Amino acid sequence: MRISAEKRRSLELYILKKIKEGTPSLAAYVSSSLDIDQSTVYRYIKELEHSGTIKKEGRGKYCLTERLCSYALSRENGDFVSDTLAYDRYIYPLVRQLPDNVVSIWAYVISEMTNNVIDHSEADHAYLSVRQDALETTVALKDNGIGIFRKIADHFGMTDLSDAVTELFKGKLTTNPQYHSGEGIFFSSRMMDEFMILSDGKIFSCNAFNEDMLSAAPAPDQPGTVVVMTLSNASKRSPAEVFDLYADVDGGFTRTMIPLVQVFPSAPVSRSQAKRICERLDSFKEVTLDFAGTDWVGQGFAHELFSVYAKKHPEVKLIPVNMSASVEKMYRHVKEGKES
Repeated sequence: MRISAEKRRSLELYILKKIKEGTPSLAAYVSSSLDIDQSTVYRYIKELEHSGTIKKEGRGKYCLTERLCSYALSRENGDFVSDTLAYDRYIYPLVRQLPDNVVSIWAYVISEMTNNVIDHSEADHAYLSVRQDALETTVALKDNGIGIFRKIADHFGMTDLSDAVTELFKGKLTTNPQYHSGEGIFFSSRMMDEFMILSDGKIFSCNAFNEDMLSAAPAPDQPGTVVVMTLSNASKRSPAEVFDLYADVDGGFTRTMIPLVQVFPSAPVSRSQAKRICERLDSFKEVTLDFAGTDWVGQGFAHELFSVYAKKHPEVKLIPVNMSASVEKMYRHVKEGKES
C-alpha cells in the first residue's frame, strides 16, 4: 500500500524524535508503537541516513546530524547598522526551507534581540551561534555590553536585580520609551519553545528551558548578556497567534501572563513579594497569574495580591490558573475576606 506524503513525513518525524530521545531498540520500538512492519522502519532509517539527516553511531544506534555555525558581529564593522542585518545575512539562509510561520517567528525574534544589543546594551561586539538539526533550531546571541538586568535596575532605581527579571515577565518595560514599546522580549519569549536570558548571574525564562541551553552562556565573570532561543522546525505557532493571545480587539497589548514559579522558585509567602508582582499591573486590563509548579503560597502574599491590590485596582482583572488545592484554598480564603 502506498503511503501518503503526509503520513511518510509523520513517520520520519516520529523516528527522528525517538532517535533524539535515545530510544533503545529503535526499529522494534517504532514498529510496535505504530503497528507497522519492522522492515518498513529499517527502510526509513536507511533513507534518513543516506540523506545525511541522521548518522550511525554504532550497531542499531543513531544520532541526528547537526549543523553548527558561529558568527562574530562588531559595531566597528557596521554589523549594528540594522536590526535585520544579522537575520538576513546569517539566520535566514539556515531557516528559509522551513514553514513560513517558523521563518516569520525567527525574523521577528532575531530582529528584536539584535535591536536590544544595538540600542540598549552599549556593546561593541556580539557573537551569534546556531545549532540546527532536523527537528529544531537553537540560536544564541551574546554581547559584551551592560547586562540587561543591570541596565533595567539602574534605569528604574531597583536595588535588587531580581526585580528587573520580574518586570520582564510582564512586558511593556523599556529604558527608552520614546523609541521602544518594551514588547520585544515578552513576545519573543512566548513565540519560542525555549527562551532564556542570562546576565549578571540571573536567568529569565518563561518556559522550561533545557539545561543544555546553559552551555551557551558566558562564564560568570564575563560582562554582557546571552539570549538562547530554541524553536521546533515544525512548529505550528505563528507571530499573529501569539500577539492575539495578549491583545484586545483593537490590537492593543492589554493582557499579560506571569509564570510565578519562574519568578519565585520557592513558594511566595510575603506581602513584599506580592508587591513586586503588582508593580505596573495597572498597565494591563487582564493579568493571568500561572501557579503551575507552585504548591503553596503564604497568606500575606495571597491577601496583598487578591484582596488589597484587587480592591484598589478593580479595573485590572486578575486571573489565577493552574492552582494546586492548597493554593486555591488560600485564594478562596483571602477572597472571602477571612484575614487572620
